Amino acid sequence: MSDLDLLTQSLARNVKRWRTERGFTLEALAARAGVSRGMLIQIEQARTNPSLGTVVKIGDALGVSITTLLDYEQGPRVRIVPADQAVRLWHTEAGSYNRLLAGTEAPGPLEMWDWRLMPGEGSPSDPHPAGTVELVHVISGDLTITVDGVEHLVPEGASASFEADAPHVYANEGEVPVAMVMAVSVPLVH
Repeated sequence: MSDLDLLTQSLARNVKRWRTERGFTLEALAARAGVSRGMLIQIEQARTNPSLGTVVKIGDALGVSITTLLDYEQGPRVRIVPADQAVRLWHTEAGSYNRLLAGTEAPGPLEMWDWRLMPGEGSPSDPHPAGTVELVHVISGDLTITVDGVEHLVPEGASASFEADAPHVYANEGEVPVAMVMAVSVPLVH
């Protein structure tokens, strides 16, 4: 079975599990996540590979991390994620990418990401639930973060945090690749 098949089946099982645990009908989760009921049915039946944006919206609506939705191993309290098992969810032909390094529910979803953005490339994100915070540390290059239409330059070696309940974009407007680590903390869904 391919990694993609494993992820598709894990996503199907975990979306259904968390939807049931939260007491959401397909209609309720679709409305909360802003995706169609038909898309949720296809996901829960492992008949589609949704976009990262769709997975993020479903995770946000369920109050669980992407790691939890894609996890196909139930492990001990200490979980080591080998480098070759970090999940790359987005990439471009030019070489930009992000990799989910680790995640947990503590007490809400908490994720750590490894990113590379090639010159001239960027990655937009829809607003996350109120209370979501993102932290970034730029290892190399200069990162431009646009939050709710306002640009902020985060130079090499610097870190930044922001409330991610507004539209935001990570971009590399420089001439060298940007390498950064990002953490996302999402509040619990009540």
